[in-house]
Amino acid sequence: MPVITLTIDEALVSARVGQTVLEACRDEGISIPTLCHLDGISARGGCRLCLVEVAGSNRLLPACTTLAAEGMQVSTRSDRIDRYRRMILELSFAERNHQCAVCVSNQNCELQALAAELGMEQVRYDYLDPDLSMDLSHERFGIDHNRCVLCLRCVRVCDEVEGAHTWDVKARGIESQVITDLNQPWGESLSCTSCGKCVDACPTGALFTRGATVAEMHKDAGFLRRILDGREKRQWRR
Repeated sequence: MPVITLTIDEALVSARVGQTVLEACRDEGISIPTLCHLDGISARGGCRLCLVEVAGSNRLLPACTTLAAEGMQVSTRSDRIDRYRRMILELSFAERNHQCAVCVSNQNCELQALAAELGMEQVRYDYLDPDLSMDLSHERFGIDHNRCVLCLRCVRVCDEVEGAHTWDVKARGIESQVITDLNQPWGESLSCTSCGKCVDACPTGALFTRGATVAEMHKDAGFLRRILDGREKRQWRR
């Protein structure tokens, strides 16, 4: 596969043609925060936490959807980038009702971990405090819309990996919510296979296993890579 050379954080690195900036960075051991990205499903560029500076562009660009190019000069850290990332996190916390102390994913939440990693000390914006519901109609799982960050990992993993397309999105802007089938209760969904991939893909405590209490949910973000590698190598062929 053809190889290109670009500069990341003032160091020359090589990448394969077709790789994104995020993939090139991770191959070099450079950490870039992400929330909507999950290895194994399509990139969305929705959370904007992976914003980087690219020479020649006035705008910050999402590393997960920007293709690496020959001669590209990328900066992954700067005061400007850090400021934007903290602002994005603060807005995420302000938009819904994230009460970490009583969350099933407390201490095991990607949103919470990123806030600590990026030095988010406060939320400078007004909390919207939306009146959102929970759906406990499924016999094994539940969803708390108060903790959903609309990363849409659940929608993509259900569609692209499980092939069920149970999850979708309704409305727009701050009215957006993930839904099952045609906005039916999850437990009444005819397409859900109860595989649980959406639960493990969820970066927060929005999707959880019923019966889990505070800080008991431990999700395995690496499950998807193992499934896809197994399929590729035909390890589960009968």
